[in-house]
Amino acid sequence: MSMRADLRRLSAVSLVTALALGAGAAPALAEEPAPAPATVGIGRAVTVDTQRGTFRVTAWTDAPQATVTAVSAKVRKGDTVLADLPALVQDPANKGLFALPVESTLKLTEDGGTLPELGRYAIDVTATDSLGNTVTRANAGTLDFTLRPSLTRFTAGFATWADRNGHPAGTLTGIQPGSGDQVPLSGRSVSIERWADDAPLGSAMTAADGTFAAEPIPVVTRWDAYRAEFSENSDQVHGTTATYDSVDVRTRTMAITAAADRPIAANGETVTLTGRVTDPVDGSPVADEPLEALLGGGVPKPVRTDSDGRFSVRLVAAPGPDSTGWSVRGTSMFQDGLYASGPLALPKDTRTTLTAYRLGGDGRLSVYGQFRSPYESWAGYTTDQTVLLEQSPDGQNGWRKVASTTLSTNVRVSFGLGLTTKGGWFRLRTVGTSMYAGSLSRTFHAARTSTRVLAVDATPEPVRKGAEITVTGTVQHDLAGWKPLANQPVQLRFAAWGSKTWKTVAWGRTNAAGRTSLKARTSVDGTYTIVYVGDASHFDAAGKGDYVDVR
Repeated sequence: MSMRADLRRLSAVSLVTALALGAGAAPALAEEPAPAPATVGIGRAVTVDTQRGTFRVTAWTDAPQATVTAVSAKVRKGDTVLADLPALVQDPANKGLFALPVESTLKLTEDGGTLPELGRYAIDVTATDSLGNTVTRANAGTLDFTLRPSLTRFTAGFATWADRNGHPAGTLTGIQPGSGDQVPLSGRSVSIERWADDAPLGSAMTAADGTFAAEPIPVVTRWDAYRAEFSENSDQVHGTTATYDSVDVRTRTMAITAAADRPIAANGETVTLTGRVTDPVDGSPVADEPLEALLGGGVPKPVRTDSDGRFSVRLVAAPGPDSTGWSVRGTSMFQDGLYASGPLALPKDTRTTLTAYRLGGDGRLSVYGQFRSPYESWAGYTTDQTVLLEQSPDGQNGWRKVASTTLSTNVRVSFGLGLTTKGGWFRLRTVGTSMYAGSLSRTFHAARTSTRVLAVDATPEPVRKGAEITVTGTVQHDLAGWKPLANQPVQLRFAAWGSKTWKTVAWGRTNAAGRTSLKARTSVDGTYTIVYVGDASHFDAAGKGDYVDVR
């Protein structure tokens, strides 16, 4: 064992003194032993919250190959020991953790225990190991010997069509330590909050039996839930407790009838929905009930029933993707069965586009366009949509159909149609159906200058086979009156007798006066004519044929 420094100094001085005084001098001072280091440790004593009549504490020993063999405790108020607990029991699953045995659970004197009242008490703990080392820790912890609050039988109540409020109510008790009895907590304030957003909704005071009932709370949604919470930290009650419950919404069953004033509505047209809400049991009207009406997938419009349960609402048709039909439904969470719907055609907007047109020299007008609905993808399909080519004398009035075609493929379809014409003002119009609205293309003007071939004459006639003939004629065009068409290409065409096939046998041009002279050799009887083949701005023209007899 090592010696303290001051004792070593003291021993040295004593030895010198003894040598100086001789044998008869006073004996030297003996060494004082150093205190043994503590080997047993005690942790903090903690109250068990679920049973406040007991507590737990840890104890250990640092001595090699030693174990804690005994742990005892005293519970006191000031200097007065109220409970002497000679043996705490080690938890088999947690070495070093000690607690009261069940039979030693602390109780109030009224329950057969030793503690006179609720409150907080000091805990002193003593621990001993197998080598006999002992240590005591005064004030190792505080026994929280108070009531643990508990909210029981809490309900948010039920709301009905007639009473649309929740009614939070319940009971607040305190659980006694030791006995576990529940005693009512009176005169306490229990707070009420909305569960979804922690919004405070008020509070309620407990009665003598611990019961409470809050003021009625308007129900906001079908899934409204309320939380009740209580907290206190006193010598009697310590802790926080909370619970929640959902409002039981009980609906009223109603019946509804409704109808639309038309079977089809184009974009922008008004549709009126009328109907009535009644009690299905006795047929009595249900007044002032909130509803909403809509067309297709449009925006709902609110409406309420009158004193006789009737309603009327005007809606503007606005077709969109996959929109069709009408519907009316109840908007109150206290209604049940309030839904009605019916058919209503809402033709989707369409677009008819003129993509190209060409008026040929032969008078053939070819028109090309595209039909589509902006709400449809390329995979959408029409229901036999008809496209008309219409003509007007002035491009504004008097439109009449001059050609048509039917579309039965996808709604982004290109099409073509045509006719023989002298030109004029034209447009494309798609006829509306219950699925797709009608639409117009832009108006366009297609025109060429009219031409004619006059005075076709073949000479000589009759004519000898193999001889040459001369065919003459004049070409004119209409420029606010017929004028010569100068320096234009022409053809001499021949059709044998009995044949309808024309062959070009010579080419030439007109002179300044529009006249032309073309020559050909004869072989068989037949008819000769002069043809003007036209250009980008003139129609073609053919003269009246002249028959030649070949001998």
